[in-house]
Amino acid sequence: MSQRGDNIVFRDYRGDVQKGSAEIFFRKVKFWKEDGQEEAPPVFNADGVNYFHVKVVGLLFVATTRINLSPSLVLELLQRIARVIKDYLGVLNEDSLRKNFVLVYELLDEVIDFGYVQSTSTEVLKSYVFNEPIVIDAARLQPLGPASIFMQGTKRMPGTAVTKSVVANEPGGRKREEIFVDIIEKISVTFSSSGYILTSEIDGTIQMKSYLTGNPEIRIALNEDLGIGKGGRSIYDYRSSSGSGAVVLDDCNFHESVRLDSFDTDRTLSLIPPDGEFPVMNYRMTQEFKPPFRINTLIEEAGPLKAEVIIKVSAEFSASITANTIVVEMPLPKYTTRVSFGLEPGAAGQRTDFKEATKRLEWGLKKIVGGSEHTLRAKLTFSQETHGNITKESGPVNMTFTIPMYNASRLQVKYLQIAKKSSTYNPYRWVRYVTQANSYVARI
Repeated sequence: MSQRGDNIVFRDYRGDVQKGSAEIFFRKVKFWKEDGQEEAPPVFNADGVNYFHVKVVGLLFVATTRINLSPSLVLELLQRIARVIKDYLGVLNEDSLRKNFVLVYELLDEVIDFGYVQSTSTEVLKSYVFNEPIVIDAARLQPLGPASIFMQGTKRMPGTAVTKSVVANEPGGRKREEIFVDIIEKISVTFSSSGYILTSEIDGTIQMKSYLTGNPEIRIALNEDLGIGKGGRSIYDYRSSSGSGAVVLDDCNFHESVRLDSFDTDRTLSLIPPDGEFPVMNYRMTQEFKPPFRINTLIEEAGPLKAEVIIKVSAEFSASITANTIVVEMPLPKYTTRVSFGLEPGAAGQRTDFKEATKRLEWGLKKIVGGSEHTLRAKLTFSQETHGNITKESGPVNMTFTIPMYNASRLQVKYLQIAKKSSTYNPYRWVRYVTQANSYVARI
């Protein structure tokens, strides 16, 4: 389903949910106002029907049932269906779904049979799915896709790197031999009003997408001083000479294809990658790390009906790295009626807005270069004289961002080794890092 409410693909497996459930779902999601939430929760019940949905690149994947199912199971299934469709189509958007609806229906009928899940493995499904994808022109994609935000040294990722189907050949019938390994980290940090870190956590995954023919064996080497678990090698019991630079993960799990024969001795993973995109390793870390941004906020009264807010964002990473799509939000007192903004002289690629319905200040920055600082000044006008502390009625400040080629945990892929089929076999290898904000909050 598109975010406009158009049904792109629909399949009723058991016939136990009334017709029109798609329209009911969209109305509920669009006009959700219960408890003042801006967005509908991923799982809710309406008229005896359970609705489950996930949002993937602007598309809504929805499942309905009258049976009391595990929400985690259904949400994971929807995510896997989205991943399988992306593996086959190369590009997951409304245009590609409409052009390949026959292939998508064939995939859905193989993944789910009479309401029972059969398989979500791209490799297994290749034996049963015979329609060829209609390739979407990559030039028509939005410019800031996953392929365009990564750099590796002086080489930019090929524009169609992660928008290829796993079953379609290149023009001329040849297939480009390449493999992508992405270390994706989502960080959660809470700062106190004085700037100290109260909580910090990293949820990371090592994603792989292989376009190698013949399924050769692959070895991935991680940091030699990597420690896992409280009972494992501690931060004081490292074997290398890197000292306090040791990386200690709280816990991790691996894909079923990964062999851990030598993982305990030299931190290498061996696997024969299945087709499509899959997580090689998921991990969690609560060891203290250096946050990429510092947020300083000051709010003070400037008269009986006025106040001034100053927000300063400092980028504490290398100047060779640039963060993208930064958004800073701050809830304001409920009696705020008007906000006037002041940016730094020469500020470019920045936008400001006051969401009057939700009383939120919003500051967007297109990019932030490492080592730089940016400041926003906002003058608030109130409808009544303040009664009490305006600091307690404001905030906290929330920040979202994406930083390509940066990872906060310092977990690294030291080398990516592919078993050679011949002396001339030398596929392209791409190792990429990206850090995103999960919950990045600064109290006032």
